[in-house]
Amino acid sequence: MAEGVDAGEVLGGSVGFLLSKLGMTSATQFAETLEPLGIDPRHFGILRIVEMASGQSQQQLGEALHIPPSRMVALIDDVEQRGLVERRRNPKDRRAHALHLTPKGRKLYDQALAIATEYEEHLCEGLSERERDQLLTLLHKLAAACGPAGSHPGMA
Repeated sequence: MAEGVDAGEVLGGSVGFLLSKLGMTSATQFAETLEPLGIDPRHFGILRIVEMASGQSQQQLGEALHIPPSRMVALIDDVEQRGLVERRRNPKDRRAHALHLTPKGRKLYDQALAIATEYEEHLCEGLSERERDQLLTLLHKLAAACGPAGSHPGMA
């Protein structure tokens, strides 16, 4: 590339480049904000999913998120070993285990959710509420065009 030419300026007209750059920057910054809690975005994602779908089996969650079973087992094992999630016998299906946050997991989730909410506000501070809603609509439209919704690449 010629001297004095900024690659960011040259590629700044590319939606893909800007989304990639923003995604990498945002992911790094979000991970840094969660670091004091001893978790990363993957852990937060799992806690959020278990909170939102408490009592679901890891198989059901894995299928809904398009996470391969072996990967889902590893993710749940990790948060279970940290004492954040517990597997309980499913009263409707003795072969399955229902996932629930532990009291420790609930406390950590609440702290992480506050951090995530604050980070999202920081990320969008240059946008009006209307612009933020419009951006979300457009991002959903782009995501739908890319294929079926699934898990975040960091979880799969």
